[in-house]
Amino acid sequence: MDTEKGDISGNTVPDNASGVKVGEVVRTDAALNEAADIYGDLETAEELRYVHRGLKARHLQFIALGGSIGTGLFLGIGGAFIKAGPLSVLLGFSFTGVAVLAMMNCLGEMATWLPLPGAIPQYCARYVDPAMGFAVGWNMWYLSAIAICAEISAASILVGFWNETITPAAWISIIIPIVILLNIFAVSVYGEAEFVFAAVKVIAILGLLIMSVVIDLGGSPTHDRLGFRYWYNPGPPMKELVAKGNTGRFLGLFSTLLYASFSFGGIEMVAVAAGEAENPRRNIPRAVKRLFWRIVSFYVLGSLAIGVLVPSDSPELGITSPWVIAANHAHIKVLPSIINAVIVTSAASSANAFLFVGSRYLFALAQNKQAPRVFLKCTKRGIPIYGVGFTAIWTGLTYMTVAASASTVFFWFVNLGTIAALMTWVSILVAYLRFRTALIAQNVDRNTLHFKSAFQPFTAWFALCYFVMIVFFNGWETFTTGNWSTSNFITAYIGLPIYFGLYAFWKIFKKTKAVEPANADLWTGKAALDAEEWPEVPPRNWVERVWGWVV
Repeated sequence: MDTEKGDISGNTVPDNASGVKVGEVVRTDAALNEAADIYGDLETAEELRYVHRGLKARHLQFIALGGSIGTGLFLGIGGAFIKAGPLSVLLGFSFTGVAVLAMMNCLGEMATWLPLPGAIPQYCARYVDPAMGFAVGWNMWYLSAIAICAEISAASILVGFWNETITPAAWISIIIPIVILLNIFAVSVYGEAEFVFAAVKVIAILGLLIMSVVIDLGGSPTHDRLGFRYWYNPGPPMKELVAKGNTGRFLGLFSTLLYASFSFGGIEMVAVAAGEAENPRRNIPRAVKRLFWRIVSFYVLGSLAIGVLVPSDSPELGITSPWVIAANHAHIKVLPSIINAVIVTSAASSANAFLFVGSRYLFALAQNKQAPRVFLKCTKRGIPIYGVGFTAIWTGLTYMTVAASASTVFFWFVNLGTIAALMTWVSILVAYLRFRTALIAQNVDRNTLHFKSAFQPFTAWFALCYFVMIVFFNGWETFTTGNWSTSNFITAYIGLPIYFGLYAFWKIFKKTKAVEPANADLWTGKAALDAEEWPEVPPRNWVERVWGWVV
């Protein structure tokens, strides 16, 4: 027999397995209701408060888009061209894009079922092992902290395009406070800022793709028709690394997979933001389904465009954006400064997004009792303020650019962050496979899910094997070039002992056990979401219909 509790209107509704005390009055504040559903009582919810669902559909779509468009595509991709050549970069981004899409479909299915703030650590803890939740949660927080530094460091490199005499510390000191301020107001403020930033990125990418076609066909002031000239001069489309012939070309291609992984890093933000999104059952599937076209449009076409515009032996690659180099070579006045300004904005946007997700990872860890309880504390506007503050402290690492070359420090952060991102994706896929097993064990029909990803579990296994391969072989050059570099070896593999060390620590400290599928927690926190209603607002005219398709 179902017990009952009061709803916001004073009526009674069936109780659920969430542990909410029977008979307590549910507040009109939806955030407190959701908190009570998870914490077990309203007193704790009122003490700590909770995040708010203040992100609209357009916010969620552009966070999903903007989170994955950062300095990897605008700046870091230049290093891949130097090493591997244009065709290898195109293939590397294409292969990795397919694997990332498969991973995001798995994540989208879990996030639609149960959209929680900083969801990924909670999925790992609920479906696999609390030790994995601890490891991936702190790994993701560490990734976010490193990524903030990478993006701000990249911005300081790009600003040098206009004035190399001003110390990077000055620009760092300007960007950090802006990013922090955007994260301490209501989540809707963050959402609006990220919406604007991402919109600028989208317009910029589309404009750059059009520019690349014009330049390639001879429409620039130089009237030089490029075609695919740079695929064969200064070198072959697939450069050879270490060995000659097919082996060397394959290793060159393999080297691009790490750059591609860094560029896609942060694409999982849509799941982190889902815990603060309106109508996640509708908006998360839309964001995931449209991801394919965005990957093709921005990454695959973007890597192709750069390959036909910029020679892979250009000395400016790695310290200047390839897009800026292309505009300069085409003698297009003013445009290089405009492109550079957009890319600087893009770097600040990505730093803004990573500070947001870093604080939500701490929030999720605290919910799992794997981080200090203080990280659960939210402001009245639903901001986990101590999580924001603790994550922001680590932005001080960016000042290392004062003591070393900004580009050198940027690539340190790239290498450190990429393995952390790959380990996160591996954890997501393992959690999904266990989630799927739990659904079967608990007799939940997948046809009843609001979002069901296709070709499962085969796509999950494909992506898992792909990412594991990159993780374990990413440092192959350290062993094959004959020039041993301790620093390269450390940056290639330091992420593995960090992740497994965290896993082992929690496993031993708490003596955790793997979660049995029949006992996996598929339900806590779900009832409050199921009770929410978001009425559909039909488009009133053709403009709104087009906008609805875009976002």
